[in-house]
Amino acid sequence: MELAVEARERAYAPYSKFKVGAALRAASGKVYQGVNVENAAYPEGTCAEAGAIAAMILGGDTEIAEVAVVGDAPAPVTPCGGCRQKIAEFAPRGVIVTMGTMQGGELVQRIEELIPHAFAAAQMES
Repeated sequence: MELAVEARERAYAPYSKFKVGAALRAASGKVYQGVNVENAAYPEGTCAEAGAIAAMILGGDTEIAEVAVVGDAPAPVTPCGGCRQKIAEFAPRGVIVTMGTMQGGELVQRIEELIPHAFAAAQMES
C-alpha cells in the first residue's frame, strides 16, 4: 500500500483532480507501480491499475500475486470494471486486492469477489 500511495503523488489528473496510485506484486516478487493519466479527451485516459499491469508486462512478468490501489476518497477506492477484468487476466484465484484511502481506510477482497464471473480465455475455446 505504501508504494501505491507513493505512486499516487505522480498521477496526472489535471481535470478531475482525483489522483489514483496502484502497486502490484508479481509472482516473481517484483513490484510494479502505476498511476492514472487523464487526457483532455476524457475517455482516452488510463487507470492506475492498467498502468501497473503494463509495467509488469514490460518488466517480463505475467502473473499478479497481489494488488494495492489507493485514492483520496472517503471510502476505499475500488478498481473500475475494466480494471477488475484486466487484473483477473493476470491474477489466479485467491489473489488479494487491497483498496485504500489516503486516511488509512482499507477494504481487502480476493479478485474473484471483485469480479465473480470474469471473462476468461477458456470461454473462447470451442
